[in-house]
Amino acid sequence: MGEIKLIVGLGNPGREYEETRHNAGFWWVDEFARTHHFAFRAEGKFHGLAARATLQSRELFLLKPQTFMNVSGRGVGALAQFYKIAPEQILVVHDELDLPPGSAKLKLGGGHGGHNGLKDIIAHLGSRDFWRLRIGIGHPGDRAEVSNYVLNAPRREEMELIAQAMQRAQDVAHLIAEGKLEAAMLKLHSN
Repeated sequence: MGEIKLIVGLGNPGREYEETRHNAGFWWVDEFARTHHFAFRAEGKFHGLAARATLQSRELFLLKPQTFMNVSGRGVGALAQFYKIAPEQILVVHDELDLPPGSAKLKLGGGHGGHNGLKDIIAHLGSRDFWRLRIGIGHPGDRAEVSNYVLNAPRREEMELIAQAMQRAQDVAHLIAEGKLEAAMLKLHSN
């Protein structure tokens, strides 16, 4: 199992999107950065806010693309290419409609499930074989409502469940950073 060299949080930039469900990836990466003392700075060539630090004697990059969700791959592709990071060394943290609030799952590869951020990352990397940390936000029940749903804030009771799931995922972050993804999955999925 390879090690993770880049963790990408997906979201939309700007204050009006901060609290929206689509920004679950940003929330998780912000918390990870705070806990492990990473400092973000704007990096034009990576189209986002990037941070770099050593964690458990391994160099790790964090990225929050500041393009909109639909073009998230631009920054991910640029950073991965610049530092020669393979797709399987990348973890993308994103909101997941197909999981209920309170659920967080880790997986390698797969499709994009209609998630435009993932769709663009797959296009830029030319591969689906990156890791995903999927933060459940639930589904509005009607496909026509999805856009409106992800661009709104979760209800209070949903937010509490999402926060618990994100905390459980933070609790296995050290395993992820060490490249012990099977162990991280086991621990996260058995909760």
